[in-house]
Amino acid sequence: MTRLNGVIRAWESGKPAFASFASADRTTAIAFSTSPYDGLVFEMEHNPWDPNSLQDALQYLLNREQIAKSGSVAPAVTPFVRIPPNGEERNQWLAKQALDRGAYGIVWPHTCTVEQAMNAVASCRYPRPKGSARYEPAGLRGDGPTSACRYWGLSQKDYYAKADVWPLDPNGEIVVMLMIEDTLGIQNLRSILKEVPGVGAILIGEGDLSQELGVPRQYEHPEVRAAMAEIVAACREFNVPVGHPHVGSDNVERVLQEGYRFLMASPVRSLAPLEKGRKLAGL
Repeated sequence: MTRLNGVIRAWESGKPAFASFASADRTTAIAFSTSPYDGLVFEMEHNPWDPNSLQDALQYLLNREQIAKSGSVAPAVTPFVRIPPNGEERNQWLAKQALDRGAYGIVWPHTCTVEQAMNAVASCRYPRPKGSARYEPAGLRGDGPTSACRYWGLSQKDYYAKADVWPLDPNGEIVVMLMIEDTLGIQNLRSILKEVPGVGAILIGEGDLSQELGVPRQYEHPEVRAAMAEIVAACREFNVPVGHPHVGSDNVERVLQEGYRFLMASPVRSLAPLEKGRKLAGL
């Protein structure tokens, strides 16, 4: 099987995946298109939700020379999208629109409960007959795959076969990444990982977490570090990749040693953290 999602490919090979946040605009996408990142997350939680800009950015992220040389339609840098709603807001249509444009993963901010996590996974799956294998969480995604098929370079039949959530479907290419960024989410994390099939990864939201702990953006504060360690421990227990959102040259070695498997390094203009991290990881 040809793995299209480079982030999943790294994890399945026992390697950490390196990514970065990026603005959904053509200039940024072109810069990332030839970068050594495994993936990137188009930031549309705090930036405006603009599906037309996202569509352009996704297209400009594709590199025709790379595709021709590789002989595969797999993108060199796999695009994810962080959508605007908090977990409790249930805005499934935003995930649907991002996936319909070709995103390979959705990052869900502020996911705190089992119910919210179930909604996140269900929103990224197509419905299927009751009694089907891997039926739950029952899919809620509406059927409109034309643009996604074109972006992935697949027929509709092949797209449907791959457009499910990993690792619930081992052949799936879509990652549902939940952000744990408050104490309620930490409290419920083990229940989420135990009861919700299809959670592909957890990304820690240090900023909001540090706000709630009363030490805004003090990422090295002992309380913040202790809360993050609790998240990492839960993810290790269930063998779910956990992401660190602020990786630089000064902390990448520690972050790797602590077991993070999704490292969000500096933007493409500064590749030093990425290069150091790859060297430390033996890549």
